Amino acid sequence: MATGTSERRSAGSRALVGSLIGSSIEWYVYFLYGTVASLVFAKRFFPASDPTVGLLLAYASFAIPFFFRPLGGVIFSHLGDRVGRKNTLVITLALMGVATMLIGFLPDYEAIGLWAPALLVTLRFIQGLGIGGEWGGALLLAVEHAGRGNRGFFGSIPQTGVTVGLLLGTVAVSLVSRLPEAKFLAWGWRLPFIASAVLVFVGLWIRKGIDETPAFQEAKARGRVARVPIVETLRHHKRAVLLAVGLKVVETAPFYILSTFVISYATNQVGFDKVTALNAVTVGTLVCTAAIPAMGRLADRVGRKPLYLAGTIALIAFAFPYFWLLQLKSAFWLTAATVIGLGLLWAPVTAVLGTLYSEIFATEVRYTGVTLGYQIGAAVAGGTAPLVATALLRAYGDSFVPVALYVMATGLVSLTCILLTRETKGSDL
Repeated sequence: MATGTSERRSAGSRALVGSLIGSSIEWYVYFLYGTVASLVFAKRFFPASDPTVGLLLAYASFAIPFFFRPLGGVIFSHLGDRVGRKNTLVITLALMGVATMLIGFLPDYEAIGLWAPALLVTLRFIQGLGIGGEWGGALLLAVEHAGRGNRGFFGSIPQTGVTVGLLLGTVAVSLVSRLPEAKFLAWGWRLPFIASAVLVFVGLWIRKGIDETPAFQEAKARGRVARVPIVETLRHHKRAVLLAVGLKVVETAPFYILSTFVISYATNQVGFDKVTALNAVTVGTLVCTAAIPAMGRLADRVGRKPLYLAGTIALIAFAFPYFWLLQLKSAFWLTAATVIGLGLLWAPVTAVLGTLYSEIFATEVRYTGVTLGYQIGAAVAGGTAPLVATALLRAYGDSFVPVALYVMATGLVSLTCILLTRETKGSDL
């Protein structure tokens, strides 16, 4: 009995590490692009007479993969629900890693003209396919190895990977940003993309040694494997998918405002230098990384809905104060605003989202269900957030008011959805 318990704990620990590392690597390489888009790609790959137009084109290339993530999600969640979580996760990580490394070697517009943005968008498409199937698998790798009493904590670990990846990305860009401007634009920005190959190799090695999840093994042994998971999901779980899409909105749009859009806004509209803006995001991310697993633990005690509700309402209330603090033009208040928004208010929402998703879908369609909800929500409200915010600034004379109202609107969508969602704490997977 003791040996069996020890083996289960060991398997659970390995699954947590594999989930965290893989998720961290995926989001490192993905957020790396979001950060560099405003600092480099608007100038080197999308040149335009109007700098704002160049920035909009760069953010459009950032948004494009989000619309292909659902396609990647359908492809890889089919594999995940048919052949297993583990092997699918190896494929998604390899796909994402190769595309990211190749971005670091791309010639710019001056060298090959229109081929530069065309190839960049192509690699972004490949990235979108990979990450489309990654998150759902990483989540289930953790949650399906957890016991009923610690699923909240296990489900928060892949979400911690999001902030760890963001932290790695912002630190990497912050380091190369210290180069002289000419060297940074010429080759410095490429280094973090190329270096990602090492991280991906480590992640693949770890994932190859992880066992398949007990829940999937049991479903397969009982013959409860969906023949066409997406058909089963849309036929029997339409309401759950729609709620999952809506629940994602406040978790994704404010996040990209607080972590990606703020860098260009703080440097171009408020007057901060890019290192100060990147450092503020780094500090906020550090706080968030510690807060997410703590919120996951709390979700195992008080439930998923109370934490999600509290975080959503707080994000709605903080939309205007966040921008007011930025207008003080103080590095301290920029950092404080980022810590409050990203590190404290967003943390409870993202900490419980994955666990909540996994508990409203049956095992045979769980990979497909959580992936559809997550990726469609991300496509609608995530990758478009910096683009929408930048367009609103341009349309309303650099006023932050429309952007703050946009953040509040995303919160109201998710607030409605969580009120329509049952509490899932204690449910049987």
